[in-house]
Amino acid sequence: MSDELAEVAVPQIWAGVDIGKEHHHCVVINSDGERLLSRRVLNDETALLELIGDVLALDIDVLWAVDLNHGGAALLIGLLLGHDQPMVYITGLTVHRASASYRGEGKTDAKDAFVIADQARMRRDLGQLRPGDEIAVGLRTLTARRTDLMCDRTRQINRLRAQLLEIFPALERELELTNKGPVVLLIGYQTPAAIRRSGAKRIETWLRNRKVRNAAALAKTAVEAAETQHTALPGEKLAAAMVVRLAKGVMALDEEIAEIDALTEARFREHPHAEVILSLPGMGKQMGAAFIAATGGNMEAFGSA
Repeated sequence: MSDELAEVAVPQIWAGVDIGKEHHHCVVINSDGERLLSRRVLNDETALLELIGDVLALDIDVLWAVDLNHGGAALLIGLLLGHDQPMVYITGLTVHRASASYRGEGKTDAKDAFVIADQARMRRDLGQLRPGDEIAVGLRTLTARRTDLMCDRTRQINRLRAQLLEIFPALERELELTNKGPVVLLIGYQTPAAIRRSGAKRIETWLRNRKVRNAAALAKTAVEAAETQHTALPGEKLAAAMVVRLAKGVMALDEEIAEIDALTEARFREHPHAEVILSLPGMGKQMGAAFIAATGGNMEAFGSA
């Protein structure tokens, strides 16, 4: 890391870019902190190439700094890497904290871009931003998608639990809806009366046919809960239909998560560091994939353990 820092520690100008979804703002300063350029630029290849050309026209010895290293910054980062431009990443939290010590308006894109450039000018502890290899970029996409799906699954389970609570609190209390079996049960049975009519044996058979583990115990739990409630609550029919819909939604998310996990494992095992990472205590396939996604797959970016 020290050699890399030495390489990027003596630029003549610094270009700070406040990243946005549709537009970025770029401010270029010199070694005295004087503004040489301040421009709002569309997040578009032609506009960004024009910006890069204009900055390089000021001085070819430039260090770029960004406050985001993915998402809306991807096109700019790709273009800068394609032009062999050195780049550092400054976190949004760092920019926010540093911004308080600068005069001017509380928060504008132009001010943030200046802060980013000035922090890059003054600090010597910023490692160079590197591109991730193809596998690491793919794993970043897959792990991000899995995180979204897990959040969606949690929300769906919470909605399912709330809906079931309105018509059958005894069953809601007994079921662990993060497990597959109870969710499958709710696709077939939602009300106390329906469970009592079917009985434990029939429910057990229905669950076994759908490959639910511990089907007998789950069926017994459902029947015992049904015996404690003989009152049909208002809106029960529609609520039961909604429980089915929500339970199917959870199952669909489980299927997509399983597909993403399979893709992630296959992609992870293609990486040359996969076996070494798996040999580390506590590192499984999903954690290993997240590790490669976060580091870009290049350990040379870190000076030490």
